Amino acid sequence: MGHRLSRIVTRTGDAGTTGLGSGARVAKDGPRIEAIGAVDELNSTLGVLLAEGLPEAIASCLIEVQHDLFDLGGELSIPGYETVTDAQVARLEDAVERYNADLAPLKEFILPGGSRAAAWAHVARCVCRRAERSVVHLGKTEEVGAPARKYLNRLSDLLFVLARALNRAAGRPDVLWRKDRAQGGAQSPSGDSDS
Repeated sequence: MGHRLSRIVTRTGDAGTTGLGSGARVAKDGPRIEAIGAVDELNSTLGVLLAEGLPEAIASCLIEVQHDLFDLGGELSIPGYETVTDAQVARLEDAVERYNADLAPLKEFILPGGSRAAAWAHVARCVCRRAERSVVHLGKTEEVGAPARKYLNRLSDLLFVLARALNRAAGRPDVLWRKDRAQGGAQSPSGDSDS
């Protein structure tokens, strides 16, 4: 690994291909690289969320997720190789249940927002859904491990719950979608229509 990381500029990708962990070269815009890139973007988005100074338990949970996502990137870089396990999926399910247990039941849809950390958790949830779509798309033409797909699906659920938990920790309410809002024009805070 040390030799691989000692040289950053290799010029081997200048023609539009990149190397997989298996040694094979594939197009940089292929579905496998799209999936790897989406998982990497998700991991980076979690890094931004972690920079917000989260409660210790949530930060520890997300750091473990970052390691799992790095494993998943490795799995995707070697066709036929599996690193993500059902135990990792179960760990996410347990976290969803644990954090959701302290939250008020939802009676309305919520909008992304509230505290800055919660907003970043919602961004991460959206990036996670895109990564999941990329992995599902790859699975239509190449073999992808079932735990990898399940992991991303459960992770998006966890990020939704963590967004709510982060708002609660910050003393902020969920931002509720108002189905009965005025839809004919924008309302100012005083109730007067903007014109």
